[in-house]
Amino acid sequence: MAWALCVACAPAWAQSDEDKVWTALQRGAIVVFRHAIAPGGGDPAGLVIGDCSTQRNLDTAGRQQAKAIGDRLRAKNVTVSAVWTSQWCRTRETAQLAFPTGPAIQDQSAFNSFFADASREPTQTAQARRQLLGWTGPSALVVVSHQVNITALTGVFPQSGEGVVLERVGTRLNVVGRIQP
Repeated sequence: MAWALCVACAPAWAQSDEDKVWTALQRGAIVVFRHAIAPGGGDPAGLVIGDCSTQRNLDTAGRQQAKAIGDRLRAKNVTVSAVWTSQWCRTRETAQLAFPTGPAIQDQSAFNSFFADASREPTQTAQARRQLLGWTGPSALVVVSHQVNITALTGVFPQSGEGVVLERVGTRLNVVGRIQP
């Protein structure tokens, strides 16, 4: 009888998935966020990198969601060493609102959306994977990208504002868990 009670209690003292996510980030893991809410899908014809008027952008809910991303990481005592984004305005704005006083935001073209040109996926995903595997910390790396990029890297189809936490294990990136928006 005592044995049955002990087995039944095991999940109570096992580390939860959410705890694993925050512990990994506190130790210098990587989190790849899909940009915050930007209504629509894809981009209008004629997108010009650097010209936000030609792109799909965050709405009011997206701006609030972006701020909440940074607030949550700070509340969980996650120190961020670097923030990388695609060159799209919605990823850069997500990062700027989430980390207004954090490290400088760096554009990384490997994380640009290839939604409109799937032929770029293999090369771009390989480049993004190399960059992520090269991350050495000392604390967490935040990347803000797009659904297609994150799915290609991880197999996860994230919602707007959702993060996928990754740890480097040798030459692999292992999914630790997800941060819900």
